[in-house]
Amino acid sequence: MLINLSNHPSQNWDKKQTEAAQTAYGSIIDLRFPQIDPEWDIEQIINIAVKYFKKIDIELKKSTVNNNAVHLMGELTFCFCLASLLQKNEITCIASTTKRNVTENVGVKTSVFEFVKFRKYF
Repeated sequence: MLINLSNHPSQNWDKKQTEAAQTAYGSIIDLRFPQIDPEWDIEQIINIAVKYFKKIDIELKKSTVNNNAVHLMGELTFCFCLASLLQKNEITCIASTTKRNVTENVGVKTSVFEFVKFRKYF
């Protein structure tokens, strides 16, 4: 099972990313990424990371397969804290890698991100 904790629900992923996730992990479950207030201090970040770690742990205990991971993308300090908790508990944590294709038209830049692969946090 792959738990997707990002600002991009899996239903909006392109075919290549969805197929890569399903091939590697079977099912995909989305958890809503938290709103991280830029004014929060580190204690508030730790508290929400622990809260999300507990949610993830509950979901993983329901899994009937051995190959599970958390796709973690978003606000950097939260992701770092949560990834540290996940790794400490031997839970695989991955990020999606993309190619950024930029076009510019009359001073307006448009970026299109093309999924390449999943990469493990290390």
